[in-house]
Amino acid sequence: MLIDITIPAAGEAITSANVARWHRASGDTIRKGELLVTLETDKISNELEAAADGILEILAPEGQEVAIGTVIARLDTSLAAPSQTSPISPISPTSPTSPISPISPIEPPPPPDARSTRRKMSLLRRKIATQLVTAQRTAAILTTFNEVDMSAVMELRQQHQESFLSKHGVKLGFMSFFIKAVVLALKQVPVLNARIDGTDVIENHYYDIGVAISTDKGLFVPVLRDCDRQSLARIEQDIISYAEKSRTGKITLEDLQGGVFTLSNGGIFGSLLSTPILNSPQSGILGMHAIQPRPIALNGQVVIRPMMYLALSYDHRLVDGREAVSFLNHVKASLEAPIRLLLDGI
Repeated sequence: MLIDITIPAAGEAITSANVARWHRASGDTIRKGELLVTLETDKISNELEAAADGILEILAPEGQEVAIGTVIARLDTSLAAPSQTSPISPISPTSPTSPISPISPIEPPPPPDARSTRRKMSLLRRKIATQLVTAQRTAAILTTFNEVDMSAVMELRQQHQESFLSKHGVKLGFMSFFIKAVVLALKQVPVLNARIDGTDVIENHYYDIGVAISTDKGLFVPVLRDCDRQSLARIEQDIISYAEKSRTGKITLEDLQGGVFTLSNGGIFGSLLSTPILNSPQSGILGMHAIQPRPIALNGQVVIRPMMYLALSYDHRLVDGREAVSFLNHVKASLEAPIRLLLDGI
């Protein structure tokens, strides 16, 4: 019997997927539950496993974009899979006796003197490109800046890092402080926790915060749920979990949906200052940057402090400059006196 392997549905807005990688070759003997192929859509990656024992016949090569529901391979279950006690060598796709012809052709490498090469954009990169252009075209994006003295947060981390790691199994990072500071600022300036929908304004009363994570597959923005109720440890654990899922292609649509505000940390790549683009349809995104020792005036004296530039991009159709500046000031105040985060803004 032949079992069709098809592209599964992955959401209402997803109509196609890219065959990113075959983990086995045509003619291989496959066992039930074995990983066969990794698929990529414009939002997530998905892995398909064998539904039964059999011989694999690949119909769609790596790199091909195919519609949802398309048959990309078949399993011939009439040829029993080998037992562990009596192994059978897999049929070679290049063998003259093989009933299956090879499909995963490899593109020839460009000549060594080539001045350029052409390749297709991945579905994920195309989605990112469309999203960024849409955000700029549909919102009145403006950016305002501030800087924050990170001395207090750095001192707090240094004092409690060892016990925090021992108790929770994760390091106390900067991102959890920023998320808590953003939540507190959203409570103080709730217009940043709203969005425009046609001629209506949707006001959110929850605090699901997106965190931009860069991987070799592209940029993912998983959403941390109910951050107002989560501890610093839980936030750090969730960030690590999402980062691993993003890198290994285990991220799901549910992980990426429903955020009300986004944080992007270009500082981990050394960025000193940037203007982040809104994660539509959200009305605000906070850009974090590299921490650098810089001279500042403090109590009439010039001192050196670890400083970070902050950039808040916002939808000026909904958010006025006064509110944007006030939001950044709240974030700054919470980070320079992090005890506020534990006392809910006192």
